[in-house]
Amino acid sequence: MLFRRIAISLIATLVVYVAYAQERSILVNGRDTISYAYTPLPQTPKKQNFWRKTYNYFQQSSVDKTATKKFDVSVVGAPTYSSTTGLGLGVMAAGLYRIDRTNMQVPPSTVSLFARATLKGVNNVGIEGINIFKDNRDRLHYRIAFTSLPSDFWGLGYDAAVNNRPVNYTSNNQQVEVSYYHRLCRNLYIGTRVNFDYIYAKNSDRELIAPLIGSAKSEALSTGFSLLLEYDSRDFIPNPYRGVYLSMQGMIRPKALSNTKSNSWKIAGVASYYQKLWKGGLIAMDLYVESNSSGTPWQLYARMGSKYRMRGYYEGRFTDRNMVTAQVELRQRVWRRIGVAVWGGAGNCFNSWSSYQWSHTLPNYGIGLRWEFKKRVNVRFDYGFGGRVNGRLINGFQVLLNEAF
Repeated sequence: MLFRRIAISLIATLVVYVAYAQERSILVNGRDTISYAYTPLPQTPKKQNFWRKTYNYFQQSSVDKTATKKFDVSVVGAPTYSSTTGLGLGVMAAGLYRIDRTNMQVPPSTVSLFARATLKGVNNVGIEGINIFKDNRDRLHYRIAFTSLPSDFWGLGYDAAVNNRPVNYTSNNQQVEVSYYHRLCRNLYIGTRVNFDYIYAKNSDRELIAPLIGSAKSEALSTGFSLLLEYDSRDFIPNPYRGVYLSMQGMIRPKALSNTKSNSWKIAGVASYYQKLWKGGLIAMDLYVESNSSGTPWQLYARMGSKYRMRGYYEGRFTDRNMVTAQVELRQRVWRRIGVAVWGGAGNCFNSWSSYQWSHTLPNYGIGLRWEFKKRVNVRFDYGFGGRVNGRLINGFQVLLNEAF
């Protein structure tokens, strides 16, 4: 009797196991009920072609996965073009991650890798990122870049940029920049920065450059140490939707760690503001001021026309010790991951504050297309315009990662 009960229990357990392991169905015919079970055959997934795989890849790339993944990275390669560098091929990778995935109120850390080669001989590779530590108390900013860039040089100052004929040379740059910030109180940070720059001009016609730079060297080796004070209430640094950013930087470049004749210094200030206007639209404003001492290598002077400010100008045509720029940009999301931007602004490069001339202020305006490559990380296509120099309209095109400011 005991063995019979044990056998029945085992059979019942096996039936329950099979019933839960398989799909079940019940057929009712009048008063009779027939129960049966079957195991469905595995479905072979449909093969996807290349275009469908690519579409699905980029569809998922804009989803924030940092709550479940330690590191969320996406890669894109595409042709690039600018009036300065010409046609080329660029590869960009963007990654998002969180030091503390239990606090989703803190924005994720970001890292970007980039590499580019163009038909004009431009070679550029580097990495940059922002590492945000627990509770946003500490931040680490870094940038490492190596660039070989055929360049035109008109000389130093406004008059040289307008009147001189450009001299062609190849600029080889190695740059390392590391900054560390600590939060003193809400949105207020104090930090330090170390810069290492090695820039040299490689040109078979160096005698043509010499009159444009005077007694200055064609090679610059510089190490700088900075103290920074920042107020930052931006919700996401690479692409803010709201907030205020104020920054003051004081840098000293010791003679002992440079190839200059004396110590040199740099002072820079930034004021930026971001505000939502309506659904998908915001306004962004930026003011930048930079001042360098007379002992600064000319390769490290303020250069108008970077990827951040005065877009459309040939970078370095207007070069001098001091610079002031201002810009206002309207950004609008149009459809899904597509957006547009329009901006206007002005800037001035000058040797000293006593020699500042309003008539040398240059205009800047342009239009851009935005594509959200990853969550809140945009690839931007900007076409910028400037004033007329010798009857020719200044303009330029850029394809870059992240917003200009």
